Amino acid sequence: MPTITKDAVDAVIVGLGWTGSIMAIELARAGLKVRALENGPERTNAEHIYPKPADQLGYSIRQKVFATTKQQSVTVRHNTDQMALPMRNWGAFKPGDGVGGAGVHWTAVLIRPTPTDLKLKTYADQAYKPGILQEDMQIQDFPFTWEEMEPYMDFFDKVCGASGQTGNLNGKILPGGDPFEGPRSNPFPLPPLKDTLNNTMFADVARRLGYHPFPNPSGAASAAHTNPYGVQIAPCNYCGFCSDYFCLNYSKASPQTTILDAVKRMPNFSYEVNAHVTKVELHDDKKTAKGVTYVNERGEEVFQPASIVILGGFQLSNVRLMLNSGIGKPYDPNTGEGVVGRNYAFLSNGNTTLFFKDKNFNPFVTAGPTGQMINDFSPGNFDGPSLGFIGGAKLHSSQAGGAPIGTALPAGTPGWGAGWKKGMKDWYGRSMKVSITTTCMSYRGNYLDLDPNYKDPYGQPLLRMTFDWKQNELKLQQFLREKVLEITKELKPDSYTESFLKPDAHWDTRAYISTHNVGGAVMGETPVDSALNRYLQSWDVHNVFVPGGNAFPQNFQANPTSLIGAMTVWSARKIVDSYIKNPGPLVQA
Repeated sequence: MPTITKDAVDAVIVGLGWTGSIMAIELARAGLKVRALENGPERTNAEHIYPKPADQLGYSIRQKVFATTKQQSVTVRHNTDQMALPMRNWGAFKPGDGVGGAGVHWTAVLIRPTPTDLKLKTYADQAYKPGILQEDMQIQDFPFTWEEMEPYMDFFDKVCGASGQTGNLNGKILPGGDPFEGPRSNPFPLPPLKDTLNNTMFADVARRLGYHPFPNPSGAASAAHTNPYGVQIAPCNYCGFCSDYFCLNYSKASPQTTILDAVKRMPNFSYEVNAHVTKVELHDDKKTAKGVTYVNERGEEVFQPASIVILGGFQLSNVRLMLNSGIGKPYDPNTGEGVVGRNYAFLSNGNTTLFFKDKNFNPFVTAGPTGQMINDFSPGNFDGPSLGFIGGAKLHSSQAGGAPIGTALPAGTPGWGAGWKKGMKDWYGRSMKVSITTTCMSYRGNYLDLDPNYKDPYGQPLLRMTFDWKQNELKLQQFLREKVLEITKELKPDSYTESFLKPDAHWDTRAYISTHNVGGAVMGETPVDSALNRYLQSWDVHNVFVPGGNAFPQNFQANPTSLIGAMTVWSARKIVDSYIKNPGPLVQA
C-alpha cells in the first residue's frame, strides 16, 4: 500500500476537464465532500495568459496546453497482424492536459446529435436490408431517448452560453436554423455569432442548391451571459485564437470560464494538480472501489479513500485506467467477448480549399466556431441505404482563425524560402474552405487494449489502439467528396485544392483530424455489450462512474461536447438523487 493516506472523501474525481468539472460542482452543490486529482499542471486564464499575447508557435506548433506523449502516449497499429508503435508526437488528435483538459483548447462548436444519431442501431435495422452493411459492424443505440436527454443538453447550452439559431423549437421548424435538429425545449441562450464573408458565400450557394444552411452552433458567447452556476461569460471579440488556445477574453466556454471559478469557492471541494492516478483500488470482492492510488508531484505514492470514484479524464485515459484497475472484462476481438476496449471509433474529415484573387476574407477577425453548416447529409436525411453505406457528415465552411503558420496556399507554391514568402504575400486571406466532418461506425476489429511491449514512466502498460478505415467510411468519403465539389464549383474560385480519403486509404496518424475520440468503455442496455449502464455507472463496480466520449457506442457527425456535457449532468444528478441515498447498481443487469 502507499505510504501516504489522505482523509477520506465522499467522491474522488480523476481529471478536471469538462466532465470532472461538471461532476465536481454538481456533487459539491449537493453537499458531498469532493476531491479532484488532475494529472497535469494548474491552468488559469489570469496566471497563464495575461499579459502574454497569442502565440501560434507556442500553442499550435509546440502544443503547450496538450498532454505530452512522454506522459501518456498510445501505441497504434492498423490490425492485429502488426506490432503497435508509440506515437512520438500528437498528430491525428490532441489530448488535453492540466486543469481544464481538452476543454481549454477545443474549437467550441457546440452542435447536438440528432435523434437518429442516438438510436442508430434502430434506424439501421429499419432502413437497411440484410447484407448491405459490413458484418463486422457493431453499432448500438444510446440507452436513452432524445426526450430524456434534451433537458440536459438544454442545461449544458446555458452553462456554456451557447450561441446559435434555433431550427426546431418544440416541434416547430423556424427559419434560418437547422430543420433536421431534434426538438429544443428552449431557444439558444444567445444569438449566433456574426457571419464572415466565406460563411455568407457558402450559405448562399447551399440555399441555391436546395440545402439548408444554418450558423455553426457555438460555445463562444455572442453576447454577455451569466450561466446557471452564476459565472459571467464575456462576449466574443473575434480575436482569431480559439483552437489550440486559452480564451483571452473569457468568452469561449471551457471549465475555466464556466465552472471552476464557482466550484473553487466551495469549502467542500478541493483539488491537487500534477497528481498521476495509477489505479482504482478495489475491495476484495471486486464489486466496489475504495479509492485511488496516485503519484504526487514529489514522486510519493498516495492513497485517496473515497466512497465514489469518478473517472473524468480524456476518453483514452479513462479506458486505460479501467483496464489497469481490473474494472470490467477486457474486450477480445477474436471471440467478441468482453466490454472494456470495445467499439473504439474516431472520425474522418476532408475539404476543398478555394482561392479567389479578388476576395479578402480577413481570417484573423473570427472566432473558432465561426461558420455555416448543413445537416442535409446526416443519417436518415438522405438515402444512405441505396448507396450501400451508413453514416453521414456535417458539411460546412468554417473560419477558425488566421494564424499564418500552416496557411493553405495554391498548388505549386513552394513550401519554404522566397517562393513561400511571395505566396503568403499574394494569397494570405484570399482562401476559404468547404469541409466535411463525418461519422465513424464501430467494428469488431477496431478496439483498445493494453500494450504488451511499451510502458509509461510509472511502469504501466500504454494503451494500444487497433484502428483503420473500413469500406463503409471510405464509401461515405467518396460520396461526400462529390457533394463538396458541387458546392465548390458553384462558388467559382480561381483555383482550388482538395483533400479527401482515397478509396484504398489507411488511417494516417501524422496529420491532424480531430480530437473526437470515442468508445472503449461504452454505455448500453446490458453488460454483455457495454461497460457502463445508462447512468455511466460501471456494471461491475457500482461506485465507479465513467463520463466522457468513452461512453459513445460509435461516433456521430456532430461534435461530441454537447452530449458529453449533457450525459455528465444526467449522471451526476442521478448520483445525487438516487445513488447516495441507496448505493448500488442503478440499473439491474
